[in-house]
Amino acid sequence: MSKQLQRLIRVSSVGSGSGSMIRSSLSLVSRSLSSSSTNNVMSYGNQQQQQQQQRISLNKLNGNNLQYSVRQYSSAAPIQFKLADIGEGIAECEIINWHFKVGDSIKEFDHLCDVQSDKATVEITSRYDGVISKLYYKVGDMAKVGSPLVDIIPEGGAAAPVASAPVAAAAPTPSASASTTTSSSSSSDHEHNIITVGGNPLKVLATPSVRHLAKLNSVKLSQVRGNGKDGRVLKEDLLNFLNGNQTAVVAAAPAAATTPAPTPAATASSQKDRETRIPITGIKKVMVKTMNAAALVPHFGYCDEYLMDGLMLLRQQLKPMAESRGIKLSYLPFLIKATSLALLKYPTLNSSMSPNETEIIVKNYHNIGVAMDTPQGLLVPNIKGVESKSIFEIAQELNRLQKVGLAGQLTPNDMSGGTFSLSNIGTIGGTYASPVLLLPEVAIGAIGKIQKLPRFDKNNNVYPVHLMQISWSADHRVIDGATMANFSNLLKSYIETPNTMLLDTK
Repeated sequence: MSKQLQRLIRVSSVGSGSGSMIRSSLSLVSRSLSSSSTNNVMSYGNQQQQQQQQRISLNKLNGNNLQYSVRQYSSAAPIQFKLADIGEGIAECEIINWHFKVGDSIKEFDHLCDVQSDKATVEITSRYDGVISKLYYKVGDMAKVGSPLVDIIPEGGAAAPVASAPVAAAAPTPSASASTTTSSSSSSDHEHNIITVGGNPLKVLATPSVRHLAKLNSVKLSQVRGNGKDGRVLKEDLLNFLNGNQTAVVAAAPAAATTPAPTPAATASSQKDRETRIPITGIKKVMVKTMNAAALVPHFGYCDEYLMDGLMLLRQQLKPMAESRGIKLSYLPFLIKATSLALLKYPTLNSSMSPNETEIIVKNYHNIGVAMDTPQGLLVPNIKGVESKSIFEIAQELNRLQKVGLAGQLTPNDMSGGTFSLSNIGTIGGTYASPVLLLPEVAIGAIGKIQKLPRFDKNNNVYPVHLMQISWSADHRVIDGATMANFSNLLKSYIETPNTMLLDTK
């Protein structure tokens, strides 16, 4: 038909062409359009006839006891929701918890799951509205960045027709058997975490890391005696159970027949059970890398004792005021602020070495990290901008970090950017320590417990004092012994006479 149009255009462009030639061309185009329309009508009729035949075939199948369930949705393929890059060079994360299961409806920004990286626990939220059709990982699996987490059928998405035969007329298929097995397994796993007290089922209390360890060793948590708060199963309880140092908790049952003597094969199996292999993942994995790197840096140690009587009196005076503001005031906020004031005078301790070891990078901000013992392991979140914070503000931020740390909800921002670290080992016990550097930082202090000890005054009279030890480790490539001693002396003056901190606080 395009040729006829071209011919018509050529004729129209010739001004001297006859009118009869133009009318002839238009007639030819009209007949072509009419023919095309007729073909389209015939094609549509054929399609309608094919669809009618398909409906007839479907009705015949329905007559043979096959029932079809078709959901009325528009056609749309599932969307793969992938684990995005959460920064800090993290390549994989451990799935800690799912908040949705297959078949659940989910909305944009809903909390989909929790993942734990080498540095922190991160909440993953959905970017789509729809129905979850597939989960790619189980709790405890390691998910790589960029790999799919779930499939989501968007709102209005298609669901495939599902054919099902009457139960009485068909034998179970392999897929049905697999589904039954999975259901039984899931039910069994649930029962492993349930204990019965006074006829009432209660869930065993344990952290995700303990549950993951129990899963790896095929241990029912309901058989482990928990020594934590409210009967919580601790990691030590599980390890003692695995090592045979704890008897299993079993429900009362009728007397059974005498157990036969163990066979040699059973004895060999029992010998193998005496060892437990624990995969190094998550926080433990990054700790291995960090400690290996720190071992390559030349450390030196320094220790001194600090009189705490003046600081104890000041805290006692300020504690009621802090409680009225909803703040728990320990000694640590005072020590953190005193450390920051001393760093202003000795900034080299708040620095790092350049990667090519040609420059010392001095940080003019004080992000002081505090080591914490959390259910996920040893973590060192930091308080940002200590140099510009008051003691109450430091205490408030410390309370927040301790709370989210125990809940396993520290963020990458909480964990990154530290410039100096303190480890308050004294809250657990011990007076001296040999802390290891947290690279790229060049100094770290370990705070010991407060002790009441005898000392001599200038007249050789014995009197009691409260003393605390702080053990320092420093990068000897950057810091020398004299600098560390001068820094410690200045910190000592702030701690022993805490009112002097007011003179240097900005």
